[in-house]
Amino acid sequence: MPSAYVIVDMKITDPQRYQQYMAAAPAAVAAAGGEYLVRGGRNEVLEGSWQPARIAMLRFPSYEKAKAFYDDELYRAARAKREGTTEFFNMVLVEGVG
Repeated sequence: MPSAYVIVDMKITDPQRYQQYMAAAPAAVAAAGGEYLVRGGRNEVLEGSWQPARIAMLRFPSYEKAKAFYDDELYRAARAKREGTTEFFNMVLVEGVG
């Protein structure tokens, strides 16, 4: 079964309050068998016009586990802590290969 990846591009507008989300989200990720591969850090556009602000990328054992993570009560509680702390928060789920 191929892994699944959650990719997020966000622009944080209230870093102090966003820390509450950052403290709560890892438990929800781990509970679904996920792991962070990227959580912020340096980025550079190599081609195209996309100008990401802050990138996060997570890996889950399957597409179904990633969906379960997003819908789980633990992550819903973490998302509530994020409300009003970003200008935008774009999240996509994509199935990996093999």
